[in-house]
Amino acid sequence: MKLEDEIKQKKFSSEYHKMVVNLLYTGSWIGFYHSQQLKPFGLTIQQYNILRILRGQYPKPTTVNLLIERMLDKTSNASRIVDKLVNKKYATRKICPEDRRSVDVLITVKGLELIKEIETIEGKNQKKFVNLSENEMKSLNNLLDKLRG
Repeated sequence: MKLEDEIKQKKFSSEYHKMVVNLLYTGSWIGFYHSQQLKPFGLTIQQYNILRILRGQYPKPTTVNLLIERMLDKTSNASRIVDKLVNKKYATRKICPEDRRSVDVLITVKGLELIKEIETIEGKNQKKFVNLSENEMKSLNNLLDKLRG
């Protein structure tokens, strides 16, 4: 559906303004879809993002600082999110033996299994969600990369 119809706005001051609103609206739309997909698992998008980062580092532990660097949402409180994942038994948190000021975070087997289950469901639902061909997705990814410079 066209942006103008979605937000009930007929005109924009420029194509640039329309692009920015379109990106913000679409990002919010995608975020809502993903949060609905994660709700049955009791996860937020930010928690899922950290679990995926931890899985990428597995079997090596990582630091909270590395998580902050790699998170998609730079405004999130990574320490608080890690605490929630530890409470849910999806991650562990231990003092780093080499540097006692640092904390090592590691995904658990339970966390790995959860990601695998979520990705299985995501794979099934992806076809319902994406109305773009593989080539269109590649073009969009290239344009978004170009936009960010």
